[in-house]
Amino acid sequence: MYEFLTFDVADRIATITVNRPDKLNALNDATIAELGRAIDEANARADVAAVLLTGAGRSFIAGADISELESQSPLEAQRRARVGQAIFRRFETSPKPTVAAINGFALGGGCELAMACHVRLASDKAKLGQPEVKLGIVPGYGGTQRLPRLVGRGAALRLLLTGDMIDAAEALRLGLVDQVVAPEALLDTARTLLTTMAANAPLALAGCIEAVNRGQDVPLEEGCTIESDFFGLLSATADMKEGMRAFLEKRAATFIGR
Repeated sequence: MYEFLTFDVADRIATITVNRPDKLNALNDATIAELGRAIDEANARADVAAVLLTGAGRSFIAGADISELESQSPLEAQRRARVGQAIFRRFETSPKPTVAAINGFALGGGCELAMACHVRLASDKAKLGQPEVKLGIVPGYGGTQRLPRLVGRGAALRLLLTGDMIDAAEALRLGLVDQVVAPEALLDTARTLLTTMAANAPLALAGCIEAVNRGQDVPLEEGCTIESDFFGLLSATADMKEGMRAFLEKRAATFIGR
């Protein structure tokens, strides 16, 4: 079904692995299209509660496939950016938690895709950056927008305008990644985190994700209104009643997603 990815489901976690190790998992148009199909499949499957994204070999995603970009026209470039942005946005707005396990190079489009995931874990060998200015372009898949939101305007502009790579420790200090672990512990740490998330009420998880996404760029008062709306809506669910009852009865809740 997938040529440039692998898609596996175990223990309610869908693992999407970009699988072009000979190209350091560079994103060509076909791979980006497959990423869109993969996140849609994960969101549609009842046996999937959370999504883990990683790369095969020694790279997470080392950027775009320059062989495709080198000859693009302005209109082709604009279209390519908008297609990629829309697909990356599907990771960001997924109602199921998405975690990027950054096992190596996350440069250009790779860094942008990691930023679109809800949480980022990195190997202590990982390298991250937005080197597009070295190629005479700007990031095209949301880098100029998500990076400042994660690390602040000054730190983002420093990375964008120098095109420098940073290591995992610096990425953690800036807030670009959320945790750094040894390479051999990366996938297990990510799966443990996703298992913890997936044990919670699915509608509540989706509500948290949507409230954060919708409230991020509106005034606080409007964001709090979004939150209170979800608080009210979820109070009508069977899962809310089960969660409250389980707490009072001192037992694990059994959520059904409605």
